[in-house]
Amino acid sequence: MHYNKFKGIELSHLAMGCMRFPQKGEGWGMPIIHDEAQEVIDHCMANGINYYDTAYVYHHGESETFLGEAMKKYPRESFYYADKYTMNAEPDYKKQFATQLERLQTDYIDFYLLHAVGDNTIDRYITNGCIEYFLELKAQGKIKYLGFSFHGSPDALRKMTARHDWDFAMIQLNYFDFWHCGHDDFYHHLQEKNIPIMIMEPVHGGLLANLTDEGNALLKAARPDKSIASWAMRFFFDLPGIATILSGMSNMEQTEDNLATFSENEPLSDEEKEILKKASTLLYESIAAKCTACKYCLDNCPANLDIPYLLTTYNNYKTGGGAWRLNRLLALPESERPEACVHCHICVNDCPQNLDIPSLMKEMEEILAKVQK
Repeated sequence: MHYNKFKGIELSHLAMGCMRFPQKGEGWGMPIIHDEAQEVIDHCMANGINYYDTAYVYHHGESETFLGEAMKKYPRESFYYADKYTMNAEPDYKKQFATQLERLQTDYIDFYLLHAVGDNTIDRYITNGCIEYFLELKAQGKIKYLGFSFHGSPDALRKMTARHDWDFAMIQLNYFDFWHCGHDDFYHHLQEKNIPIMIMEPVHGGLLANLTDEGNALLKAARPDKSIASWAMRFFFDLPGIATILSGMSNMEQTEDNLATFSENEPLSDEEKEILKKASTLLYESIAAKCTACKYCLDNCPANLDIPYLLTTYNNYKTGGGAWRLNRLLALPESERPEACVHCHICVNDCPQNLDIPSLMKEMEEILAKVQK
């Protein structure tokens, strides 16, 4: 296992994300299959993984409890816990932190994060007193490093990094989001601020483990010895500023594949990057609204909507993530949201890509209405 230096300690390049343990049944957060999950944990520990990331809500709270039991056999100094304050699940940050210590069976948490900071939550995180309280805990040694996980817009990220001198930040990043969804902006901003980066969703929640048939064929022709998912991991191997890369390993097969990829620690060659871009573009074109942000649609919109911004957010949702990807729209005034579209179809005539923008606005409006229920 390769290790990265972080403020005087060493973090395994590959980290265990504890949101997708082996579970009973389909769907998010089902009950954990304890013996299978313990086997994965033990294999990770045996192969040098020392960073374990959980949260108050993962597996409906069972993730923390299971992890506390699973790690009892190992010396506490041999691994690092990462956990998160999830404001929407339990606003009382003092109560939530105390519960987490109890669940994890520990008296300190190494890496603590404000969970899922976004445009519609950032102001509450900044003003509800949690930051000041967690800084007190850090001074007491109950938190070693304080950071945040992020699911918002570039403006919200800049607002967050201006609020405090954070020890680290966790962002969703993968080659698909980097090349097609504007997440390279997040990466470059954190680099400029010299904030170490933890990567989540490097395989985009499984989306990048199986591309289009043509895209898969391109990657297999270039490297028949590599899994499709391994390309997503190798994308990061020559990016500076990354402290660790989380993977939610749901079975032993995924674990073995990741360990093989990280033990080789082989970055993509320039030729492989070009092949991966072609495969990624094929996937993007198969599932996203093909907005190029040319802005031709803006001049004649009677509602003065920022259509490229709305479509970028739509693509973030459509390309794999769930309705939470639209949460940033809830931070906008109602006059700037998709429901403000008057369906005049002027934008359709102005769009070089001939996108049916009013239909996309209607779809987003319906999804947002469900999110707010």
